[in-house]
Amino acid sequence: MRTLLKLLLLSLVIAGALLWDATRMLAAPMPMGGEVRFEVPPGTSFTGVTERLAQQRLLPATRAAFYVRVYARVKNLDAQIKSGEYRLPAGTSLTGLVGLLVSGRTVLYEVRLIEGWTFAQALDVIRQHPHVAQTLAPDADGAAAMAALGLSNLHPEGRLFPDTYRFERGTPDLTILRRAIEMQQRVLEQEWANRAQGLPYATPEQALVMASIVEKETGLESERRQIAGVFVRRLRLGMRLQTDPTVIYGLGQTFDGNIRLRDLRADTPYNTYTRDGLPPTPICLPGRASIHAALHPEDGDTLFFVSRGDGSHVFSATLDEHNAAVRRYQLGKP
Repeated sequence: MRTLLKLLLLSLVIAGALLWDATRMLAAPMPMGGEVRFEVPPGTSFTGVTERLAQQRLLPATRAAFYVRVYARVKNLDAQIKSGEYRLPAGTSLTGLVGLLVSGRTVLYEVRLIEGWTFAQALDVIRQHPHVAQTLAPDADGAAAMAALGLSNLHPEGRLFPDTYRFERGTPDLTILRRAIEMQQRVLEQEWANRAQGLPYATPEQALVMASIVEKETGLESERRQIAGVFVRRLRLGMRLQTDPTVIYGLGQTFDGNIRLRDLRADTPYNTYTRDGLPPTPICLPGRASIHAALHPEDGDTLFFVSRGDGSHVFSATLDEHNAAVRRYQLGKP
């Protein structure tokens, strides 16, 4: 009987020592000199997590792997961990790590698509991001990207909503493109539903075309509705839009940065000097402000505008007024 009591006492002492050791080790800061990135690949078991911790020398001792596995199993957390890349600040403990892996608060990267960019520019930025998984061929263009998304019936230009998109490491390029396309569609539907009456657009897509022209013509918030008003009045009167950005878009890679008279006369589907109405597709990625302006053009009688050279424009109602503004602001004549 005395021997059994001694064995029981010894067992309790050993268990207490193990519990003390485990508690101390689980709560202690992991051995790292500063912030560490720790990745859990999809499908990784909790045992796999401890193996990766050992490989990165993030365990204070070999037995810590056993302790943290027991802790996660007792707490029923081992099956709740989420894959992804995690940021471990200096001082993170093993219990803190488990909580982080269960929370799914992974490191997020971002890519920003800018108003006025073309689809090709946006695709290039996504393609160059080091943490985006590239599934499209290196030479894939907009048409190929839309086909891969199952949207080959849509022209790619203007279909991406310019915004900042956050994503986890390894997110496929098509996932980001789809998010941007779906966001643009939602914005367009919302703005179209609340549009002004009597607009010369048969479809939301035509409004998107106009929005892209407004986007390229001015970067000033105060001018967007004025610009849209000029072009809407021209459409109603049957006047050609005569806007340089559409000509430039139609020239494509041949445009050298300097628009000339011969460019204005070179007929393409996008040359609004040689063709009536709107061009066949948008010419860039328009933001919500430009879409709103296209669907809420400012009333007035102006039909012309010319750049002052400082980003703003002079608006005119008659050709004589416009020519005078051109002489003053473009030619430097009184």
